[in-house]
Amino acid sequence: MPLTLTDRIEINPAVMLGKPVIRGTRIPVELIIRKLSEGATEADLLDAYPRLTLEDIQAALAYAAESLAHEVILLQTA
Repeated sequence: MPLTLTDRIEINPAVMLGKPVIRGTRIPVELIIRKLSEGATEADLLDAYPRLTLEDIQAALAYAAESLAHEVILLQTA
């Protein structure tokens, strides 16, 4: 059974090996974040992925931010 993290992001072990994706697609959140970091615009993504919406892109960014907010970083000291 898929785990719904928002109305637009889901994790389903049967889809993309359980990576977070836009609900109802095989578009990983990681792909959206990576493309934006490489300079793609929202319009570029919407053109390249017709099933994607502006709200999906915003949800992917929110998911990434929320994931990082709860990340634990272990630093080694000398």
